[in-house]
Amino acid sequence: MSRTENLVSELVEKHGRSRNSLMPILQGIVQEERFLSEEAMIEIARELNLSTADVFGTASFYTFLDTVPRGKNIIRVCKTISCHMKGKDEVIEALEALLKIKVGETTHDRNFTLLTANCLGWCHKGPVMLINDEVYPELTPHKACEILEAYMKAQ
Repeated sequence: MSRTENLVSELVEKHGRSRNSLMPILQGIVQEERFLSEEAMIEIARELNLSTADVFGTASFYTFLDTVPRGKNIIRVCKTISCHMKGKDEVIEALEALLKIKVGETTHDRNFTLLTANCLGWCHKGPVMLINDEVYPELTPHKACEILEAYMKAQ
């Protein structure tokens, strides 16, 4: 049995085999493996007696359920109109320059992936970015780069 099959099995035991278990199982896979592989989605479908199309459709619908490998640190910058009006484009440009990648890409060392998100729920404190599970509000390009540089030093 592969590592992925073992993980799916453990998550199914924890959350159950009903259709309602799909989201927590998908989230558990992403938490452990950083993305949902084709192997994982097929195994989940088999374990929950769902079609692979159903599992993939659910996974691909949600922004935070990545279906491609991502970096160790996932940076998401809010792209709502309120963050846009407060300077999110300049923040993204600064992060792209620092990381030497564009939105949607991962650094060569696989330490960082830069993405945008439809809403992070902090419209009153924009622009906002999320690095893994940590929220950083009221950004300027300089402040965003300082935060990211701290992560770079910790690598």
